Amino acid sequence: MRGRMAHRALPLTHVLNRLVRMLSLTGKGVLIVGAKRVGQVVAERLAAEGVNIAVSYRSSRREAQQLVTSLKGKAKRTCLVQADVSVEADIQRLVDTAVQEMGNLWFVVNLASGYPSVKLAHLDGKAWDEGISAAKGSYLLTAYAGRHMAKHNRGNTRGHIILFGDWAAGETPYRNFLPYLTAKAAIQFMTRAFAVEFAPHVLVNAIAPGPTARPPDVSPESWRRDVLAHAPLRRQSSSEEIAELVVTLLRSETITGDIIHVDAGRHVAGPGPASD
Repeated sequence: MRGRMAHRALPLTHVLNRLVRMLSLTGKGVLIVGAKRVGQVVAERLAAEGVNIAVSYRSSRREAQQLVTSLKGKAKRTCLVQADVSVEADIQRLVDTAVQEMGNLWFVVNLASGYPSVKLAHLDGKAWDEGISAAKGSYLLTAYAGRHMAKHNRGNTRGHIILFGDWAAGETPYRNFLPYLTAKAAIQFMTRAFAVEFAPHVLVNAIAPGPTARPPDVSPESWRRDVLAHAPLRRQSSSEEIAELVVTLLRSETITGDIIHVDAGRHVAGPGPASD
């Protein structure tokens, strides 16, 4: 209309970017701890986003080196760091090295965890110490990496940490994994606690996976009968699905303190019949 300023329609993507705040991943550094199986797929997916990637391993150097080699040409900067995340000095060195090699550290994805099975008759102090070490590692890594991220001096979101729990670490435990599940329950609680401690600038979330990849010592028949049959959706999740969730979470600027289950609904159904 004459006498009035004409309003030009904005492109839909521009409008959505205004409405939904999403963080750019390009050029930011991520530290991935536990880069086997699911971790490998996560690393490859993040490389496609232009993220600089530091891969940490404890003892499987060959597999970790192969992953870093495969990422060259995809990620702009990569590095490989040996560390035991249950050792505090190693954590400090790991964070410092990642920052030096990548120029910055914005993200941590900690998938590192064993899966120790201990029957009731063998529960003792050693079994406890071995099982709970995963919780100690997540605690130390989140504390040291999160404090570094908090020093970034621009933007509302200055870092994001993703930990990994377990679908059965809430109210549905199963037999023969008491120390392991206790550690995962601790990780899921500290996810919420760290989210409060680090607010408003560093986000902390956890993914609680269920059946994702059949272990080599479990037959396909047993996998279907004893595992997948107890999930409401009767199927397993995929590493690719978890990797996409990691990317979505790292882009988010308003999700924190959440435990997100990727388990075909297993956590709402429980473990099924007890078995030895």
